[in-house]
Amino acid sequence: MRRTYTSAFTLLELMIALAIAATLAAFAVPSYRNHVARTHRIDAASALFRAAQFVEGAASDGVATLPAGLDQAPQFGTPIYRLHVLPADDANGGYSIEASPGESGPMRDDPCGTFTLDATGQRGNRIDGGAGGGTSVASSECWNTT
Repeated sequence: MRRTYTSAFTLLELMIALAIAATLAAFAVPSYRNHVARTHRIDAASALFRAAQFVEGAASDGVATLPAGLDQAPQFGTPIYRLHVLPADDANGGYSIEASPGESGPMRDDPCGTFTLDATGQRGNRIDGGAGGGTSVASSECWNTT
């Protein structure tokens, strides 16, 4: 009489494989989320520079609003950040532009908050999410594009 052997995973082998997969997921998911947040921040910074180019070019026309496409980041698709041109004052050198995260978007609770760029090239961040004065955060990590 001939016995046939079937090969299958034992419960122990299955548990080891699941433990390895769970360990990999525990490191991969936070890393992925950090990468996505960094990508959204880079989109906001590049949108501010594009908008500054537009405002500088349109300075003689007195344009205070941004056209469609330049008023959001990313430039196409669902906006994560909304851009606004703020009025001139003595401190900003002629204009200031801010990129505010959407209230229901993925960056609404981001520690970098609202990105700001003015005519003097001064970059900054506000964590209040509004147009008024708020608490400043160190913007070196928020504006890091490397």
